[in-house]
Amino acid sequence: MKTVLHLAKYAWAAPYSALGLLLGALALLGGAHWQRRAGTLEFAGGRFGAVLSRLPPPLAFSAMTLGHVILAVDRMALAELRQHEQVHVRQYERWGPLFLPAYFASSLVQLLRGRNPYIENHFEREARARAADRQG
Repeated sequence: MKTVLHLAKYAWAAPYSALGLLLGALALLGGAHWQRRAGTLEFAGGRFGAVLSRLPPPLAFSAMTLGHVILAVDRMALAELRQHEQVHVRQYERWGPLFLPAYFASSLVQLLRGRNPYIENHFEREARARAADRQG
């Protein structure tokens, strides 16, 4: 039963993992490094990371998660944000294909309330809190 539940979590998040794998493959072509860790594939660095690090706000980010794939601008960012991104992996497992619409809806609600749509986003707040609990 545990194996079935484990596989179901991967299947539920699979649409986003597929997109993450596509971006990860592009990152590898640009010299990124990859590793398998804690049930995810992590990609960091290379030209892909350099491009990501130059995105203008509000598009800029150091790391992001798509299903069971974590993409980071470099290995240092990946190490610093791994716990936070792992929380997002669990969120994808819970929400599946509904995750990104729910994530963007949460940001929109915060924006309409005059708040920071990233900082006050429900999913980001959960990720920060749980990552802090794991590290502290």
